[in-house]
Amino acid sequence: MTISVENPVFVHEDSTTQKKTGELRMDSGIPMSKISSNDEVFLAPEMNAFGRQFRDYTDTNSERQKSVEHFYKTQHINQSLDFVKKMRSEYGKLDKMVMNIWECCELLNEVVDESDPDLDEPQIQHLLQSAEAIRKDYPNEDWLHLTALIHDLGKVLTLPQFGGLPQWAVVGDTFPVGCAFDESNVHHKYFMENADFNNPKYNTKTGIYSEGCGLENVLMSWGHDDYMYLVAKENGSTLPSSGLFIIRYHSFYPLHKAGAYTHLMNEEDKENLKWLHVFNKYDLYSKSKVHVDVEKVKPYYMSLIKKYFPENLRW
Repeated sequence: MTISVENPVFVHEDSTTQKKTGELRMDSGIPMSKISSNDEVFLAPEMNAFGRQFRDYTDTNSERQKSVEHFYKTQHINQSLDFVKKMRSEYGKLDKMVMNIWECCELLNEVVDESDPDLDEPQIQHLLQSAEAIRKDYPNEDWLHLTALIHDLGKVLTLPQFGGLPQWAVVGDTFPVGCAFDESNVHHKYFMENADFNNPKYNTKTGIYSEGCGLENVLMSWGHDDYMYLVAKENGSTLPSSGLFIIRYHSFYPLHKAGAYTHLMNEEDKENLKWLHVFNKYDLYSKSKVHVDVEKVKPYYMSLIKKYFPENLRW
């Protein structure tokens, strides 16, 4: 089944002001929301739940920041090409559990992302906060609402029933393996201890890949993004390619924030990246201490799950 997704509308004006006009105007070249029947649109806050800038990794005096930096040190040392191949082989079997999407959402109540400097709330709240914020601004793109709801479900990999993987193998920013680690990666210095760093096969710009090969053919550091992508794809989800792209690359900040690794993209990637840019605002800035009423919104999301996924999935 093929679903046609209309490209987001682009604006080409210098504006950093968000207005309640039924449209969401954003920075030049970034998609804006379609006209909504709702008078309210999502307004991105300036500070995170801890009163600091979002994705601020520079405050070395913060205990949480110290923990985040230690996380990235461990991640960068261990996420090698061989490790990624091993994880994809093991978890690509999808033999850990059979359950539906909502059951997986509820499992996330047990997960807190140690790599996130912006929030320490249960993950199900982040999913619903992201989805509800997008729903306000893009009311007609139901596939995008559902993508927001499920984008982090792969974090169940930290739970015992999924093997209890360490957080560095589940969360955090993602990056390609098998080619040079771009300096835009957070805490790049720790890659120097990665087994691939000095390997001449892997430490060039393209490494084992070729320019324009397409991200589908690039191995990414292992984590919840790639796992949930495999779950959705192998279980026959009818989400459009833009939705699957968002799921697999939403933590790929070196690409969608710094513009790194674009030499590996093909034309389809470039089109899908437009929707990832739309999504990222809601993924990042909707994080809040204010909780969503789960039971109130559950019926709507259950209807979307039924539309785009089979009843039970292999995980």
